[in-house]
Amino acid sequence: MPELEIQPFSEEHLGASAKLLAQRHERHVEAEPLLAKEIDFRAEIEALFASDGTAGVVAMREEQPVGYMLGTPKDESVWGPNVWVDYAGHAAEEPEVVRDLYAAAAAIWHEKGRDRQYALVPATDPALVDAWFRLSFGAQHAAGIQETPDRTDGAPSGIVVRRPVADDADAVVELDLALPRHQQLSPVFAPGAPWTVEEAREEFLEDVDNPEVGLFVAEVDGRLVSLLAMVPIEKSSGHTGLARPEHAAFLGFAATLPEARGTGAGLALTNAGLAWAREHGYPVVVVDWRETNLLASRFWPRRGFRRTFLRLYRSIP
Repeated sequence: MPELEIQPFSEEHLGASAKLLAQRHERHVEAEPLLAKEIDFRAEIEALFASDGTAGVVAMREEQPVGYMLGTPKDESVWGPNVWVDYAGHAAEEPEVVRDLYAAAAAIWHEKGRDRQYALVPATDPALVDAWFRLSFGAQHAAGIQETPDRTDGAPSGIVVRRPVADDADAVVELDLALPRHQQLSPVFAPGAPWTVEEAREEFLEDVDNPEVGLFVAEVDGRLVSLLAMVPIEKSSGHTGLARPEHAAFLGFAATLPEARGTGAGLALTNAGLAWAREHGYPVVVVDWRETNLLASRFWPRRGFRRTFLRLYRSIP
């Protein structure tokens, strides 16, 4: 087989790269039919290429592009010295080509000090995921999807599920902080909440009467122990481009107090959220979770969510 030639990515490679991305996404949709189908692949790549700080490469074989990779930095105040291979940031005829692309692109990123590296990779392509794993990337985060069920069960005995009211603000803020507190623990070791108590209260009071937001709380013995929020997927900053199915609901937040885990409160709220999606005409529901959050990474697949994308991560010392 002719050897690969790695070149800097340029505008002349946009058309061929769009074809490679379309082929990758076609395979992805074949494995997961609920994903978006009407996508302007060239526009997705153009947007990444035009982003400040983007750097990438293309793999050529016999003067034909057979793979590309683009890395785009995001807000350093949130992510540190980072670079992201976004949903549309790479595609190749063969998974092994990804390793050659990364070897060349990572040298550029490392020279710029961008050593916290993320890649958003189709979860349904084991060979592609394996190629990234063999580059020392690990699974950090997952996106999941499922059809909105035709029916859902109610709450178990002793659990009351209802919509919150403004007077619930204090209890809701405590639940809003329960998830980041849990994810500060092992094995996630995430930073603390990126929002303050005041910001959490303000957001709740804005959303509590918003008809586009489905907020639900669960009570046990009169105490609020669990919180869940549903929104249109357009409100999600993470589910974009190839990861944004048409007319989907986003299960954007769910948390249960530690002492109430195992009571069925979280399951009852999940059922309420799925019922909300059905009642509002959303045929698809998406969610995401930290793979290192043992509770979440087991709970959501058991509720019927199938992994669509993995966020892989590598930190270079």
